[in-house]
Amino acid sequence: MDEADVRELLGRVEDPDLGDDIVSLGLVNGVAVEAGTAKVSLALGAPYAPTESAIAADVREVLADAGLDVELTAKRPAELRDDEVLPGVKNVVAVASGKGGVGKSTVAVNLAAGLSKLGARVGLFDTDVYGPNVPRMLDSEDPPTATDDDTIIPPERYGVKLISMAFMVGEDDPVIWRGPMVHQVLTQLVEDVQWGELDYLVLDLPPGTGDTQLTILQTLPLTGAVIVTTPEEVAVDDARKGIRMFGRHDTNVLGLIENMSSFVCPDCGGEHDVFGSGGGRGLAEANKLPYLGGVPLDPEIRTGGEPMVLKEDNPTADAFRVITEDVANNVGVVNRRRVSDT
Repeated sequence: MDEADVRELLGRVEDPDLGDDIVSLGLVNGVAVEAGTAKVSLALGAPYAPTESAIAADVREVLADAGLDVELTAKRPAELRDDEVLPGVKNVVAVASGKGGVGKSTVAVNLAAGLSKLGARVGLFDTDVYGPNVPRMLDSEDPPTATDDDTIIPPERYGVKLISMAFMVGEDDPVIWRGPMVHQVLTQLVEDVQWGELDYLVLDLPPGTGDTQLTILQTLPLTGAVIVTTPEEVAVDDARKGIRMFGRHDTNVLGLIENMSSFVCPDCGGEHDVFGSGGGRGLAEANKLPYLGGVPLDPEIRTGGEPMVLKEDNPTADAFRVITEDVANNVGVVNRRRVSDT
């Protein structure tokens, strides 16, 4: 059996999202056959995404059924790499909201921890200049350290490398910075932090559409953004502005999350729509964006410490796990589509 035979077999493996086989889509980087072993390199760019794991499993099954041993590698194609900015980071995912108070940082923390739980190498960059609170949410007290050449080494918590603007200022000090200072600090952090090799870098953006967001959109190679809203109209209106901001900068929106979508009374078991219902789903449908799901209003989230996504037998944790897998899957769709379109 030679390379042409292997490629013919691989033509039986479908990409469920792009609707064609992986050979026709250009997702097979290379094939070699040596002594009964097929060595296959696939253009998969979303490590530990369930859909891409399933594609890899299908490849192994098709080739094994033909009597071949399989050596499979997932190589990130050159068109998905940026060798100048964050060269060791495969995917940069921004978590954004149009307004404050919708639980954006909670989503960012749980998304990062959820990706780490799947097995991915993850970093979390808390870029909220004026209200950085991710370290508190993770109960992280370890500050960054530095190398001899002043490269910043981020601390790690729950398997996630963490950098926050909170590390740069005093705990009770107000941050009174104009736009140029924000740009300078964020740019320096991007250049000076030793992130190492990461599958995903999650950015917790400040609310709104201001200087910090513009700096990040102009500086970092974003794979895509996740929009967080609550169900009520005021939050949905502001989330719509965030969607338009990313659209104007040709940034993929990976999906929309409706946080605080309902509250289940622990005493009576009744479900209450404290902030209304359906606003997030309606916004996603109106803009033809993936709806990633709703997260219940859960008092346990406010306690901080271990991220909710890591807990067992908890509906809110289950919601975050589904969202995490869907975000990873949508990252994969974005990357595979870019390969297929080139």
